[in-house]
Amino acid sequence: MKHLLSIEDLSAAQIHHLLELTDHMVEVSSRPIPKVPALRGKNVVSLFFEDSTRTRTSFDTAAKRLSADTMNFAISSSSVNKGESLRDTIETISAMGVDAFVVRHKSSGAPQMITRWTNASIVNAGD
Repeated sequence: MKHLLSIEDLSAAQIHHLLELTDHMVEVSSRPIPKVPALRGKNVVSLFFEDSTRTRTSFDTAAKRLSADTMNFAISSSSVNKGESLRDTIETISAMGVDAFVVRHKSSGAPQMITRWTNASIVNAGD
């Protein structure tokens, strides 16, 4: 699966598989070093246009437990505040070798739109 935009896009088999992975990750969480190498060498950017402590922290923790290199994009200190478009932001960050974006945006459909502007995987963290 390239993107995770909506649970409605998943088959029953895919949902079942994700639940099985969840059971495995519960076991991983209890280890002294709670990590697996699933995303080792991959770059994941959290791109939150809305504040959300629990959601951001949950996705960051998950990416780190999967051994991804993570970057939190701070909207407040970016060119978005100067009027940079969502597309320009995505294309600029994508050029840095991003493998996946975790996106939370106030506009419905924003994560789906982003899939057209990057080859990176998109995970919808709320729209």
